[in-house]
Amino acid sequence: MAVDRDHVLRSAAALLTRKSTATMDEVAKAAGISRATLHRQFAGRDALVRALETLGIEECEAALDDARLEEGPAQEALRRFVTRIEPAAALLAFLYSENQLYEGEEQNAGWARIDARMAALFRRGQASGEFRIDLTPAWLTDALYGLLASGAWAVAEGRLAPKDFTYMIAEMFLGGALRKEEP
Repeated sequence: MAVDRDHVLRSAAALLTRKSTATMDEVAKAAGISRATLHRQFAGRDALVRALETLGIEECEAALDDARLEEGPAQEALRRFVTRIEPAAALLAFLYSENQLYEGEEQNAGWARIDARMAALFRRGQASGEFRIDLTPAWLTDALYGLLASGAWAVAEGRLAPKDFTYMIAEMFLGGALRKEEP
């Protein structure tokens, strides 16, 4: 029987976003396969998490593409991105908490591409007068990631309705990022 790798990854993502300490046995059960079959696909938890990282990068880049960050006002582009990333936010929150992804000599090039695209959006918003210029694009990028992760955790724990995710994240972020007129 052929194993659908995408199904295994998405099953693992669904489980690990709810229970980050799940064992490989639990991941195999969630995917409907044996532990041996899971280990043929992924040599261990680290290999599985690295594959989930690749999936997360793909999901994030697709959301960035769909959001058309270069079009219209920067704050509207940001809202579009938050809307598009919401289905993958729990996976990104899990990955955000996995320290081993950021250890070693070099960050995955995919995260660097994503960071660069987000920073470009914030620079564009600063240049147009929409976003505060006293906050660096790198900080605005990291702050948005933190809010996305917090929002995903709040949805998972029932403290935030999934339908409110985009509004709550975008409004909280923009409330602190938008440039205010001087009195």
